[in-house]
Amino acid sequence: MFRLGYNTNGFAHHRLEDACAILAEIGYQSIAVTVEQDLLDPPDHRGVDGAVQRLASILKSLPMSITIETGARFILDPRRKHQPTLISARAAGRTKRLDFLKACVDLAVAIQAESVSLWSGAADENALERELINRLAGGLRELLDYARSRSVRLSFEPEPAMFIDTMDKFQKLHDELTDPLFGLTLDVGHVHCLSDGDAAEHILRWREKLWNIHIEDMRRGVHEHLMFGDGDMDFPPIFDALREIHYGGPVHVELSRNNHNAVEAARKSFAFLSRF
Repeated sequence: MFRLGYNTNGFAHHRLEDACAILAEIGYQSIAVTVEQDLLDPPDHRGVDGAVQRLASILKSLPMSITIETGARFILDPRRKHQPTLISARAAGRTKRLDFLKACVDLAVAIQAESVSLWSGAADENALERELINRLAGGLRELLDYARSRSVRLSFEPEPAMFIDTMDKFQKLHDELTDPLFGLTLDVGHVHCLSDGDAAEHILRWREKLWNIHIEDMRRGVHEHLMFGDGDMDFPPIFDALREIHYGGPVHVELSRNNHNAVEAARKSFAFLSRF
């Protein structure tokens, strides 16, 4: 049985401790912790011990599993959203992202997180696709070597408007790496808004590498995370596919634009998803 969870990027105006307690009270069994500045700052190895102590204290009192999410918007550059990345033009920027991801791996192993979820980011120059693939694959290989010695899995998320945005591109990246620790974070809303095939079919296709799921409602052609019922997605086939593969991992609600009504959004989402 999969576990319903919630991404803390939907509780940006709450203390992390309060957000996790509220989610547990509602009935969520998993949390996807987006590593923000208040948890790991400076964003490198120097801040890991404090983050470990804080999360360990939270998890000690809550019966919840945890996934580490690395998609904080401005943790590495206060002026550029989601920059730098593993495909940045400057080597120093790529190293900065890699160091942050390694710190997240250290955090994950210390608190026994199920995986570290990450993405490619968007290119900051007009480079050839092959060059961007080489940069991304090179950075991921180094990160995978680091994660392997710590037995931490990486779950990669295709994201609209980023270099790796579709499942076809994820397939190419997966083939480039062929690593048992490299799996998938599937955001079913992204599949829908990009008309990127059928989410249920992707679930069946990637059952052996499906370690993390993001869920929300969306409309075709628009990358906007919506409350359930406000989009035009069809959810029963998605959950039928999860049952067919006996998926036992987390299904994390991602409503980062509902921070203003986070508690209400979490309650309504739980009520909606519990039907499945």
